[in-house]
Amino acid sequence: MPGDARTALLDRCVHFLKDGGFSQLSLREIATGAGTSHRMLIYHFGSREGLLAEVVRRIEAEQREALAALAAGTDDPVEVSRRFWQRLADPALAPAERLFFEIYAHALFERSWTEPFRASVIAAWTEPVEDLFRQLGFDADDARRRARLGLAATRGLLLDLLVTGDRDVLDAAADLFAQLITRPE
Repeated sequence: MPGDARTALLDRCVHFLKDGGFSQLSLREIATGAGTSHRMLIYHFGSREGLLAEVVRRIEAEQREALAALAAGTDDPVEVSRRFWQRLADPALAPAERLFFEIYAHALFERSWTEPFRASVIAAWTEPVEDLFRQLGFDADDARRRARLGLAATRGLLLDLLVTGDRDVLDAAADLFAQLITRPE
């Protein structure tokens, strides 16, 4: 039961924060927007930062599900990459992505509340992306290297987009990267 209440509360917070933005809000403002009290958020998530880390974890899980669905829809890895980039580059996701990079910055300094984020920020993506490369015929070691490169490059392109807004150049760069990363050696 407590897990169900926590999940339902997280659902409401994610919905509210996706619509209204993230990092500038206080815990009380988030609680009001999610229809709860700040005390309930503290009870379930420990702190404002703990809540925001859980929101990012949830959104990242949704992105992995989207990637899997895109991969199931076509045999063309470049097209999967293009579609996934278009999803990531959607301006509607910008508030969540800014929060992702904000928490990433805190994780660089090993803030204690970022421990679950640090544990999953790479690891949760490694296996699904490696699987995609293995399906393309790459051996396990090459798939692992390409998955890490793909993850790092995509996050770099996304960070560049959020900072510069230079959509045309970054769309072209993402497309070029997709062609290069899926090409056999």
